[in-house]
Amino acid sequence: MAKNKIQFQKGISIQKFMLRYGTEEQCQKQLFNMRWRGGYQCPKCGKEKYCQLKSRALYQCNHCRHQSSLTAGTLFDHTKLPLTTWFLAIYFITQKKNGISILELSRHLGISYNATWRLKHKLMQAMKERDDQKPLEGFIQIDDAYWGGVRKGVKGRGAKGKRPFVAAVSLNDEMHPVGMRFSVVKGFQKQELTDWAKHHIKAKSVAVSDGLACFKGLADAEVFHFPVVTGGGAECVEIPCFKWVNTMISNVKNSMRGTFHAINLKHLPRYLAEFSYKFNRRYNLESMIDRLAFASLVTPPMPERLLKLAEQRW
Repeated sequence: MAKNKIQFQKGISIQKFMLRYGTEEQCQKQLFNMRWRGGYQCPKCGKEKYCQLKSRALYQCNHCRHQSSLTAGTLFDHTKLPLTTWFLAIYFITQKKNGISILELSRHLGISYNATWRLKHKLMQAMKERDDQKPLEGFIQIDDAYWGGVRKGVKGRGAKGKRPFVAAVSLNDEMHPVGMRFSVVKGFQKQELTDWAKHHIKAKSVAVSDGLACFKGLADAEVFHFPVVTGGGAECVEIPCFKWVNTMISNVKNSMRGTFHAINLKHLPRYLAEFSYKFNRRYNLESMIDRLAFASLVTPPMPERLLKLAEQRW
């Protein structure tokens, strides 16, 4: 039996990573080349000639004397951590398929739990905002799902303490998964699904779902919708047209349960976004480090007061 090329790709070893990003100068150079690909450009006047101050980590325009830092206006803004710590965190987050807990990450980085919490949530926010810009297209399998522990009382969709989310997986012509989007929603109402689809599914795409009434809202988002009445029960997860979306739901839930012992439900959108982001870029593990670093550069600053607020659903 042939090996799965994606699953058995080499990725990047810790030794190779340290040779590439082991010093502060190497990390600064990489971010500089990412932020100003064509060379430095003053954010105020647009001129290209500059000098680097020796007393502070600032770049000064030779024309207007405007001073700017490498991390200003980015996710790294006002960070007290060295860039080597950020890049090492990016390495562990992107190279671990099942994710890494904040406690374990803090031990690897050698920083406090609170500092690691802020760092990881910022990176997860960058993942979420990056994927939110790219709607799924083509043929898409969609299903409803819930995250939360078992509690006494009402069972099923009316159970308390659970957060509903929409699971969507796009397939190629060979019916293999190419993209994934897991998004928390208020509930499974028609208008909620219409608003979600307008944001996350490209118009004229084809979507198949079960017979849940809320999925009728997909048609209002210019999506060709084909409902399949499954009848419920354990047998419904074995229906071929829902194979991949059910597989992805199961894989993500198992990974989250095994890695994260407790997840604050108001931050669930970020945790789901982490798995979606890594799945959508799984074809090249090595390049994922630079891609997440670039995503962090184009993501606005996220101070702690914003990180602790309930994350937007989608």
